[in-house]
Amino acid sequence: MSLCKNHKTCTNEALKNAKMVCKKKGVKLTKLRETVLKLIWKSHSYVKAYDLLEDLQRIDNSAKPPTVYRSLDFLMEHGLIHKIQSLNAYVGCSHPDAYDSCYFLICNECQNIEEHCSININDIVKNNSGGKSFLPNQVTLEISGVCGECT
Repeated sequence: MSLCKNHKTCTNEALKNAKMVCKKKGVKLTKLRETVLKLIWKSHSYVKAYDLLEDLQRIDNSAKPPTVYRSLDFLMEHGLIHKIQSLNAYVGCSHPDAYDSCYFLICNECQNIEEHCSININDIVKNNSGGKSFLPNQVTLEISGVCGECT
């Protein structure tokens, strides 16, 4: 389902973007944070925190849950990953500059997740969220179904 034709190129681009975003924001992409980001980008599927912990413990057996969660919090705060709430899982962000208005197509068959960003989503939510009684600060839409490759 992913638009990526060469995953290595896709992953390298994501890491390059992450370094650029961190440099622009004046924050540090530590070795640990970069490792967690690489583990998230292993595929276009989602990954759960405890799966990340298992992968990280293969690299550094002293890794503990707080280590992973602190890295995930940093990566989310800076728009480098997204949390897929319905799955309680994480995916890499392929559009860190359009972070606040994304939607995800989640394939129920192959578990791939395709990210799309559109300012129209924010406009629709703002226009239909009760005016002054509710002001959304982040909109993330999750759409599950079956991708074209699986049908």
